Amino acid sequence: MKKTLSIIALSVIGFGLVSCKKEGNKEVQNSETATSDSLKTLPGDSLSATAPTKAVTGAPVAAPVSNQPLTTIALSQSNYDFGKIKKGDKVNHVYEITNTGKNPLVISEVKPGCGCTAPEFTKEPILPGQKGKITLSFDSTSFDGAVQKYADVFANVEKSPIKLTFNANIQP
Repeated sequence: MKKTLSIIALSVIGFGLVSCKKEGNKEVQNSETATSDSLKTLPGDSLSATAPTKAVTGAPVAAPVSNQPLTTIALSQSNYDFGKIKKGDKVNHVYEITNTGKNPLVISEVKPGCGCTAPEFTKEPILPGQKGKITLSFDSTSFDGAVQKYADVFANVEKSPIKLTFNANIQP
């Protein structure tokens, strides 16, 4: 029983919940993470001695760091405007990136700011002088009016993550 409670408590500590909700024309991101006050331990339970401090304090977990040699990139654009779209439309935009450095470019992850945005990206290393693509797909079903969304691109470049953004004006 004690081990089961410890496993459940560690699961609660290790994972925060993130959700998006709409307030007026703005999107608000809520984050809920378990704190030490919400955990109860039984006498003799070793949970409190082994719980990771960062997870208990609610500190965000960083994206994976690339162990690849650094390189440089050029973006065709970092922001795109879809203009007026109808509510419920699913739209996407392709951001083109060029490896301008001397080492292969490796995109390790693309993290959108909301579940309404889905990324696809070049998974193979992009050789110097070559181009790759990052596609952001947006589902406007839950939104009205002007919105701005983003995705963070984690790669083996000095100023990672790189923020890609887009705007849309959602019409009924």
